[in-house]
Amino acid sequence: MTYKALNNIALLIDADNIDPKGIDPVLTVMAELGQVNIRRAYGNFAKQALVNWDKITNKFGIRPQQQFDVSKGKNATDMAMTIDAIDLLNQGKVDGFGIMTSDSDFTPLVTRLRQDGIVVYGFGDSKTPEAFRSVCTRFIDTQKLIASNVADHAPPSSVKANIKSPVIDPELVELLGDALKAAKRDDEGFASMSEVGNIAGNRSSFDVRNYGYKRLSELFRALDQFKVERRDNGHLYVKRLR
Repeated sequence: MTYKALNNIALLIDADNIDPKGIDPVLTVMAELGQVNIRRAYGNFAKQALVNWDKITNKFGIRPQQQFDVSKGKNATDMAMTIDAIDLLNQGKVDGFGIMTSDSDFTPLVTRLRQDGIVVYGFGDSKTPEAFRSVCTRFIDTQKLIASNVADHAPPSSVKANIKSPVIDPELVELLGDALKAAKRDDEGFASMSEVGNIAGNRSSFDVRNYGYKRLSELFRALDQFKVERRDNGHLYVKRLR
């Protein structure tokens, strides 16, 4: 699914619950939507686990939002991040959000942002609860992004050679098959790949990067169940074989 270029995107980072190695590839993904002008990270940076964030925030132009633990068992970070997101929404200056967290507590926040027609990309690890994944416009696994980023910058004979092929699950094949059925097909059963991708993209859980690919065409070509062909008009078409 594609979106018109957004003028002002806010990336809000739950520093307590994300791997900072994912920030670089996440910013690359967000750049596809538009300008990420607001970058904030929330957490108690006095904790030992977050002591290296001073280097991270400087490198990526992120504004740290210090939140001390005011009470045991209460998360001031989540509250501060949520308040800031709603403030930005009400100011009317932000037309897209990136939320980096693996915490399902942000599900109501994303639901509220989506109600105003705001595009919200969620980024978290593989353990992120489905409740959060499903309410995002798009949810992308940061662990897959990190692995892909490492492979792209590694010598062919080292890390890249040792990366395992992505596992394609039957649910993905079914999702793509249903999207193909819903698309306009010709007499041979082929449909425009871009149309199939847009239909599949209505599911927040679907993004080719979650399966280790950068392009939809690469994903389809890796699946034995589908056939891809490029026609004289330069466009790609796909059909299901089985």
